[in-house]
Amino acid sequence: MSVRLVECPRDAMQGFHHQIATSDKIEYINALLEVGYDALDCGSFVSAKAVPQLADTDTVLRSINRGNMGTRLLVIVANERGAEQACNFDNVDIVGFPFSISEQFQMRNTNQGISDAMHRLKEIKSICDQGNKQLLVYLSMGFGNPYDDEWSVGIAIDWCKTLSGMGVRHINLADTIGVARPGDIRSVFSACLSQMPQVEFGAHFHTRPDNYLQNITAAYESGCRSFDSAIKGFGGCPFATDELTGNLPTESLLSFLESMKESTGINRQAFDKAYAIASRIFI
Repeated sequence: MSVRLVECPRDAMQGFHHQIATSDKIEYINALLEVGYDALDCGSFVSAKAVPQLADTDTVLRSINRGNMGTRLLVIVANERGAEQACNFDNVDIVGFPFSISEQFQMRNTNQGISDAMHRLKEIKSICDQGNKQLLVYLSMGFGNPYDDEWSVGIAIDWCKTLSGMGVRHINLADTIGVARPGDIRSVFSACLSQMPQVEFGAHFHTRPDNYLQNITAAYESGCRSFDSAIKGFGGCPFATDELTGNLPTESLLSFLESMKESTGINRQAFDKAYAIASRIFI
């Protein structure tokens, strides 16, 4: 299995402290499309009041030029209406839904509890199936949470089995607030990959500068070959109390994979161009 790399400008942008111009988003995503990623997490169809930074996702999607590039486009939704909006775009390939095994975080993130989120997920899956879109479920709080909700490796694995039983075939295990420990990462990925071979699992790590390497090493050595990241590590969970906790930096991930002799398919010249744009707009 080859390595799948997903760049996450949406995650980088959504909580940024000032509004990024739509034209800058279009320029940046067009540059990222030249890099050679498997997919771009490029926007979301959620409440503009909740995430004003991404209220222009429809305009961005209509304006970017994928051309003949093989990179797929991913958008995030929180409900059925968002899924329907996403399915109206021919250039959207993947619809992502954040599902948390923490009741409190599910309420904070999508204003609904786990039971309601499960019902909503079933409806979203039906919409995606009808719209010929791939459904990707982010299992947030996949490696622990800061609330009082019970968490264990077994609970995380059981939730993955529940999602698989619903017919979900793409799950990203998310370290939402940067609390993952290498031992837990190894246990969860090893079990999920061996027990659910019909599911494609990926890693969505929010990291600190001092723990990213041990986390991606644990996931990689456990068999994970799909990683989300963001150039310069921008973004991360808005509920994280540590300002150093952001997305896994793409440049760090690429260095690791190159040290493992993995062929990433990344065009370094195009990556450097996108990196320069990121350095300009994220200031």
